Amino acid sequence: MKKYLGKKKILRIYIDTTDKYNTEALWEVILAEVKRIGLSGATVFKGIAGIGAFSEIRSFKVWSLAQELPLIIEIIDDEQKIKNFIEHIDVMLDNALMTITDTEVIRYKHKKFTQEEDK
Repeated sequence: MKKYLGKKKILRIYIDTTDKYNTEALWEVILAEVKRIGLSGATVFKGIAGIGAFSEIRSFKVWSLAQELPLIIEIIDDEQKIKNFIEHIDVMLDNALMTITDTEVIRYKHKKFTQEEDK
């Protein structure tokens, strides 16, 4: 578990629920790539409202069939893995904002890994 601890980077990818890659939801494709490449993991957050680059308000509307809501995909891993991943997925992104920030992982607990270490 120590490989998950220490100085890491947070990659945040800001997209919308309606963004696609080919015919699939972009957020699902990105998550599949995170798993396939073997990054530490990712979380997708759905916003209830947001304003994008063109100052258009996107929010939940009960009467609307297609909801265009903001999504943030957050990935924490080593800097080089994050940078390689950005290059890999760049072709998938038409409209997106990406940010990288520093973080320090101080604790990572997972029952499965703890049991394996005890053996």
